[in-house]
Amino acid sequence: MKPMSTCLWFDGQAEEAARFYLSVFENGKIGRISYYPDEGQEIHRQKAGTVMTVEFEVNGQKFLGLNGGPEFKFDEAISFVISCDSQDEIDNYWNKLTQNGGKESLCGWLKDRFGVSWQIVPTVLADMMADPDKEKSGRVMKAFMQMKKFDIKALKAAYNS
Repeated sequence: MKPMSTCLWFDGQAEEAARFYLSVFENGKIGRISYYPDEGQEIHRQKAGTVMTVEFEVNGQKFLGLNGGPEFKFDEAISFVISCDSQDEIDNYWNKLTQNGGKESLCGWLKDRFGVSWQIVPTVLADMMADPDKEKSGRVMKAFMQMKKFDIKALKAAYNS
């Protein structure tokens, strides 16, 4: 069985986005890059010779960046989750992904400058929320619902109070 990959539709920024993601994550590489031909311009409406697709890989996950045009935009219905073991990891990804036009949201969510949604989540959160003690998980939920970037120390304080 062939592994799956994720296609991300951009409006002319596929190569820029791929290179940006490689700067955010330590383990990555750019693969094949294809270019729009003269043929089919009545359908694809892209200038011949411009980048059509960029294959790239980040932490073992394969992506295809497609410069498909302005018809489709990213939204929060799809997001990438980054599980972090430490506050330093959270801060690192948060800062890198929000730089140069990224937007913070609530509860560990953000959008990068290309509009792709990310959740930067501490690994301890899943255990806290699954705790059979509903008061503990309720305190954690109340705490994180007020956060933009997750604060592990504050989550643990809410859990243990």
